Amino acid sequence: MTGIEIYKHLPKTNCKKCGFPTCLAFAMKVAQKQADISLCPELSEESKQILEAASRPPIRLVSIGGNKRIEVGNEVVLFRHEKTFYHQPGLVIRIKDTEPLEDVTSLVKEITDYSVERVGLKLSLDGFALANESKEAESFANLVEAANSNTDLPLILMSTEPAIMKLALGKVGQNKPLIYAANRDNWQEMAQLALDYQCPLTIFEPRGLSQLAELTEMVGQKGVEDVVLDPGALGFAESVDTLTQLRRLAIKKNYRELGYPVITFPCDNTASVEEEIVLAAQHIAKYAGIIVLDHFSPSAIYPLLTLRLNIYTDPQKPIQVTSGVYPINNPKKTSPLAVTTDFSLTYFSIAGELQSSGSPSWLLVCDTGGLSVLTAWAAGKFNAAKIAKTIKQFDVANNINHQSIIIPGYVAVIKGELEEELPEWEVMVGPREAMDIGRYLKQNWMAHSIPSPLKGEG
Repeated sequence: MTGIEIYKHLPKTNCKKCGFPTCLAFAMKVAQKQADISLCPELSEESKQILEAASRPPIRLVSIGGNKRIEVGNEVVLFRHEKTFYHQPGLVIRIKDTEPLEDVTSLVKEITDYSVERVGLKLSLDGFALANESKEAESFANLVEAANSNTDLPLILMSTEPAIMKLALGKVGQNKPLIYAANRDNWQEMAQLALDYQCPLTIFEPRGLSQLAELTEMVGQKGVEDVVLDPGALGFAESVDTLTQLRRLAIKKNYRELGYPVITFPCDNTASVEEEIVLAAQHIAKYAGIIVLDHFSPSAIYPLLTLRLNIYTDPQKPIQVTSGVYPINNPKKTSPLAVTTDFSLTYFSIAGELQSSGSPSWLLVCDTGGLSVLTAWAAGKFNAAKIAKTIKQFDVANNINHQSIIIPGYVAVIKGELEEELPEWEVMVGPREAMDIGRYLKQNWMAHSIPSPLKGEG
């Protein structure tokens, strides 16, 4: 709604209780999503319901799981650069009840414990999709129990049989798993289960978006609000077309019946593990909420986790580390001092290479607002004055007994200026690439390895 449309529902008393000078000013802030309508204490109940419904995000936020949960939806733009993407898609591994239980237990533990670190963040998989492949209630119940006993990650229960689903929910329903799935034949029973156990529900309708919207509306009328959509799109062309249409209808047309997160299955209808991973990567970009995979291996999963991190990092808030002096490999006062910016990828690349090289070192990190070396230099945020100021700010001389500093090779141009800022220091130009820092130190730091007789080892 526009500010004027919101203003029509306000009391127009200009009471200032909302914190704004006039009702019109408040309405404009609400329209810009810079204020919440609940700030108005004089709002009538009828107006409140109208405005809350109108201000609901075009894609509903749906939560799956207990303490550890997958939260998807609540997106408001088509493209990240327009604002940001808020909730990254959940990556889950599908396990079928036809697999031996001992293999299930081992796999569930392995996936639960799996994590990798990138730019200081722990990346991991998000849950499991448990499939009733056998169509037997006992086999599915055994799978659900085995998985639930060995993980605290969210679960997706996959069965089209309401009786079998009810049995599984009786074991893990308190953990709020995602029910998969309601279709034309079973939607009333599945919707009732979702209401009884207060679990989110997937709606599966592959015949078209009109039919999907119709079925979603019927489920909604029964009282189910937390919904995940499966339009049954398979393959590269069909899925990107269908998921883009869903996103456009929800965000641009405000089509409420399709304003829900989407689940996809790149594991179906792909000929190889490599093709499955490539299709999953497409779904991360366009526009899946939950992505179900059949294969797990660190070499296949790590690229997807990295891609997801890159896309769902707020472009307006660079990932950065705290400026300061970082010790690496237990350095001494004779150890070399290198300098870089606070952009996380830059810091962790250099710190990782120093760590793996085994060279005890000090790494000085300058506050550049989360910019990389060249970007910060071009913006005037990583220059001789900044480095000299940072050296004094963090009392670097207290950590070392020499006066040598290594600057990144990409900004060798500032060497002369830094020598003017620090006339008693030796400015050394390091390599351009982080991967060369270990070799560089072995070749260039030998002359600096003998402690000064004046300052001592400390």
